Amino acid sequence: MAAGIREKQTVALKRMLNFNLPPIKNSTGEPVWKVLIYDRFGQDIISPLLSVKELRDMGITLHLLLHSDRDPIPDVPAVYFVMPTEENIDRMCQDLRNQLYESYYLNFISAISRTINRPDITDTEMEAIMDTVVDSLFCFFVTLGAIPIIRCSRGTAAEMVAVKLDKKLRENLRDARNSLFTGDTLGAGQFSFQRPLLVLVDRNIDLATPLHHTWTYQALVHDVLDFHLNRVNLEESSGMENSPAGARPKKKNKKSYDLTPADKFWQKHKGSPFPEVAESVQQELESYRAQEDEVKRLKSIMGIEGEDEGAISMLSDNTAKLTSAVSSLPELLEKKRLIDLHTNVATAVLEHIKARKLDVYFEYEEKIMSKSTLDKSLLDMISDPDAGTPEDKMRLFLIYYINSVQAPSEADLEQYKKALTDAGCNLTPLNYIKQWKAFAKMASAPTSYGNATAKPLGLFSRVMNTGSQFVMEGVKNLVLKQQNLPVTRILDNLMEMKSNPETDDYRYFDPKMLRGSDSSVPRNKNPFQEAIVFVVGGGNYIEYQNLVDYIKGKQGKHVLYGCSELFNAAQFIKQLSQLGQK
Repeated sequence: MAAGIREKQTVALKRMLNFNLPPIKNSTGEPVWKVLIYDRFGQDIISPLLSVKELRDMGITLHLLLHSDRDPIPDVPAVYFVMPTEENIDRMCQDLRNQLYESYYLNFISAISRTINRPDITDTEMEAIMDTVVDSLFCFFVTLGAIPIIRCSRGTAAEMVAVKLDKKLRENLRDARNSLFTGDTLGAGQFSFQRPLLVLVDRNIDLATPLHHTWTYQALVHDVLDFHLNRVNLEESSGMENSPAGARPKKKNKKSYDLTPADKFWQKHKGSPFPEVAESVQQELESYRAQEDEVKRLKSIMGIEGEDEGAISMLSDNTAKLTSAVSSLPELLEKKRLIDLHTNVATAVLEHIKARKLDVYFEYEEKIMSKSTLDKSLLDMISDPDAGTPEDKMRLFLIYYINSVQAPSEADLEQYKKALTDAGCNLTPLNYIKQWKAFAKMASAPTSYGNATAKPLGLFSRVMNTGSQFVMEGVKNLVLKQQNLPVTRILDNLMEMKSNPETDDYRYFDPKMLRGSDSSVPRNKNPFQEAIVFVVGGGNYIEYQNLVDYIKGKQGKHVLYGCSELFNAAQFIKQLSQLGQK
């Protein structure tokens, strides 16, 4: 299903780049040459979906930012792909006045708000944020070609989004002439027999998961490295250099790697526990070396001298093998590129794991969240100068505080706060979590995270073969046990139409019904086959992977995960800190 929506988004973009028409070529069979103008938002949408080569194949000779200095190209059409902000519209009007291009094709990423068409209408900042989320979801379902059934919790920002989205979908469906859900503009929707379920959940239902140290490859890359829009940026030092003062590390080089759906290793292992990934990289490397040695051996045999019958027979036998080996050379080179890429990325992750003892944090937090017996006191963990950064310690304590059935006494809390301060922690995130816990009455009913914990298989001694790039000694070989996180549990209840106190009160919206109703009783009694989970307030790769693992056991069902923003724990802590200062 994820591949399905990615494909639909790509089709929609390609159609837009062809002036919203089927692919056009001129009389010579070449595409119509054009300029693409986008803002940062448009750039972030296009770059993971279309490569520079694909853009060029579609006739895009130049792609420029809207607010950059641009020279006139009066004989070429321009395709714009921008957010409908006043600043962007003013700049496009300026382009028109300056006659920069031959013709102008304006495409807005979301619907133009009434505020732009009618300046007398003003929105509060909160309303504006909600409208942005609603516009994005509306555009998503237009691309998907399907009208969802909407479920959401009451009294949250998710409910505000649900009400607005339901209204927007209704208004568009009512306007038959201009409805975006009729005709074959984007082809038939993939949900031909049953409509999808949209589950809108609020970040406040689970504040522990975004803080949790993780153990799977993709989530670790996002947590500890600079990973954005499928690209990871690394700093790599290139050995030592001599100087008058002696040897010192060479200057670090910045390198970027794309982790895309075309990367087979990434697709296969991004949800795997990190030790498995390290082992798989090593196995891939050994497989590559064996293939490389075979090619070298065949080349050596091909240089046989003499004309005895055995040599000639061997020569003819190996010619076919060498031909086969040479034909697979591009595939072999691509395999080597991916091995090098993941060796570098996994090594960078491993450095963080060892330096910060992230395996210890992950295991300890799993025990807290599953209410298991702790083998070490929380104060000892916080006070250990060799275990983790101040941020790691703060994340651990917040998870403990959120999951406490009863909040620590004032005396205990002061003791924890002193240990955190001594460790260099900023305590402002705790201020917000205390308020949140009080308002949500979480002290009497904390969020359940199941009772399965990560099982250690002992420390790595030599899991890797001799000569491995990964020295895993001292790192715990933790095996993950499947347990449903709160978001996954909510989805399961709603998708399977289960009665559960956690979701029985969720509101129900059907934009296709003539009259909206304030109901939590679903009209549709059949389990859903397709669902979209959207987290208002931000999501993370831990929840995404949990949903992926959940759906593996549900044959024929598909789930997409989306969020208003995708943040890692450091970014989430920063947000909590800002909230704690208010």
